[in-house]
Amino acid sequence: MTADDTEVLEVAGRKVRITSPGKVLFPARGETKLDLARYYLAVAEPLMAAMGGRPVLLQRFPKGSGGPSFFQKRVAPTATDPWVTTTVVSTPNGTTSNALVAVDLAHVLWAVNLGCLGFHVWPVTAADPGHTDELRIDLDPGPGVTFAMIQEAAAEAKGLLDGLGVVGHPKTTGNRGIHVYVRLQPRWDGYEVRSAAVAVARELERRRPDLITAAWWKEERGARVFVDFNQNAPHKTVFGAWSVRANPHGQVSTPFAWAELESIAPAELTLATVPSRVAEHGDPWAAMSSRRQSLEPLLELHRRDMASGLMDAPWPPVYPKMPGEPPRVQPSRARRPISTEAD
Repeated sequence: MTADDTEVLEVAGRKVRITSPGKVLFPARGETKLDLARYYLAVAEPLMAAMGGRPVLLQRFPKGSGGPSFFQKRVAPTATDPWVTTTVVSTPNGTTSNALVAVDLAHVLWAVNLGCLGFHVWPVTAADPGHTDELRIDLDPGPGVTFAMIQEAAAEAKGLLDGLGVVGHPKTTGNRGIHVYVRLQPRWDGYEVRSAAVAVARELERRRPDLITAAWWKEERGARVFVDFNQNAPHKTVFGAWSVRANPHGQVSTPFAWAELESIAPAELTLATVPSRVAEHGDPWAAMSSRRQSLEPLLELHRRDMASGLMDAPWPPVYPKMPGEPPRVQPSRARRPISTEAD
């Protein structure tokens, strides 16, 4: 360690400075900023296979996992690190910014030095921003939903995908949910991918209405697993695979094999345990990068729903009103039609 309390790591042909390397970021076991950097070094290969070349949104915690945070949308190279690579991304309202690109592990560690405890990853590559090449099925636990219910919903999602000839790849969210990723051929835009995600959510609800819901409004969900189709809306990011969450134990959003679904325990998957898991078992998503699939089987579900008279599902409030979208008002607040007939 140098006199100014900086550790210099040589990675991907770059020298990356980790300032205040002994700063505790995760209080449960006292893990430091340098420990976090070493975690990413240990999982470098699967990490870069999952998010290499993609724009990332940084969630920064300058005072560690227990402190305040903010999202950094705009990144710029500095005189010290002129190699930092960015790409232009846009928000739903058209505002643009320069986002960090996860070109290599040096870029990841550069963000770690800023106190990044969470990489939120775009479903596009910087080289081809017009085509969304990942569909992400987000199984979201609301009030009253247990992780056992999430596991059961994930099994239903696998069954649906299997029946359509589509391969999904699961991961924990680093919290209480599960994401299932489908790597796509770069042929469709974000609007088409979201349409497919809406159809998946609705089909899962039809199959298991007792367990799963596609209801956008919380008041309609009950204690059921919500399939959050709007995580696939254009310009949306999702918490990245192998990324460490800002909780006291440093829980990791961890890819796993379907055979592990019944036994997977998210709380046990931390920056302290995941490196040995990868060393022993390898990358459960290893085949995903070479398995680029067609969206057509899922779009066929969407076309079927539209032909049956269904409208689009509601969009998040930050998006402009979309064609075919129902009124953007929760059911309990919707006005009742006024009768024009005499009593």
